[in-house]
Amino acid sequence: MPCGIGNGKWTHYKCQPGSSSCQSRHYAETLPPEHDDPLQALLRLKLPSQSDAAVALLDQAFLEGITPRTSTRILSGLAKQRAPEMALLVLSWHVMNQHELNQYHYGAVIDACAKNGMWIKALDLLRMMAQSE
Repeated sequence: MPCGIGNGKWTHYKCQPGSSSCQSRHYAETLPPEHDDPLQALLRLKLPSQSDAAVALLDQAFLEGITPRTSTRILSGLAKQRAPEMALLVLSWHVMNQHELNQYHYGAVIDACAKNGMWIKALDLLRMMAQSE
């Protein structure tokens, strides 16, 4: 089971929880400055012209070990920033990569759509969530 300890930007899951080597490694570990918070990086991209860049960023972020909880935080942040198109792209990316999604992932994207008057899309997502359970 992953430990889920991170440095505030990226949450890694590379070791077993509770082990002293895990805790000391995480407290000592810092990411190089070229790493960026994925939420902020996604918000800087413009859709649809930079959708390939968004997918590449997501691919890299998940190779780095981002957890489902961090993914929910990203989707919720996109909703708060009123970025429904990017939230939809992130959710689609998860579906295409067959990641396990839960009500929090869907709820964040539904919220993003609803805040921007995209009610039909929000209802479609609600139906999609119900069918996936």
